[in-house]
Amino acid sequence: MRHRKKINSLGRKSAHRKKTMSNMASSLILHKRITTTIAKAKALRVYVEPLITKSKEDSTHSRRTVFSYLRNKYAVSELFREVSQKVADRPGGYTRILKTGFRKGDGAEMCFIELVDYNTHMLQTEEDTQQKRTRRGRRRGKSADDQETEQIAARTPKKEDPAATAEQPKEESVDTADEQLTEAPEVVADSADKQEAPDAEVKTETEAKAEEVQETEKAEEQPGAEADSKETDPEKKSDNEEDKDKETGK
Repeated sequence: MRHRKKINSLGRKSAHRKKTMSNMASSLILHKRITTTIAKAKALRVYVEPLITKSKEDSTHSRRTVFSYLRNKYAVSELFREVSQKVADRPGGYTRILKTGFRKGDGAEMCFIELVDYNTHMLQTEEDTQQKRTRRGRRRGKSADDQETEQIAARTPKKEDPAATAEQPKEESVDTADEQLTEAPEVVADSADKQEAPDAEVKTETEAKAEEVQETEKAEEQPGAEADSKETDPEKKSDNEEDKDKETGK
């Protein structure tokens, strides 16, 4: 029974356990992510996080203290140069454990242990969730994904269809014709009047000539008609002769 045993010995003696933790901590600092069992990961988290907190104060004393635990100068330099700057604003919780399933050989539960500030994919998802949080009753604006898609669509040039480009000149010609008619109705009206005016003049001239011809024909027909009427009407002739006889008798 492990009553009052806070530290997990991991089935090792103290020297072996310390060396195991030192190697795993150095690997985590250098590679930012390692695969191990959940029992070792939980023990490593308690071992490495105080060292990361110690690296925030870059001094000879803190470097020597960290080196006494890690026993790897490359890991110590990486911790004080890069990792300490990355986690400067984070007040603890520098590592994350992600379960991956069970190992085939002995069925041990496996996981990833990683430094939180070096997983860029997880950081992006956290930022997106923070932006989407809104109070009830307020209108929701466009999400970050919608804004990104709109920006990409604005940047990409639009592809023109060949069929649409082939039909454009015809539409433009029709539009230009309509514009000309709408812009200059007076010109069109004047041209129509000019076309109608000569026709009217021609009609009037022809009518005048026809009337003149009819008048001349009537004038020619009148004297001839009177002569014919005198020659052809016997009754009129007899009446004239009787009038002459009466005058002579008197």
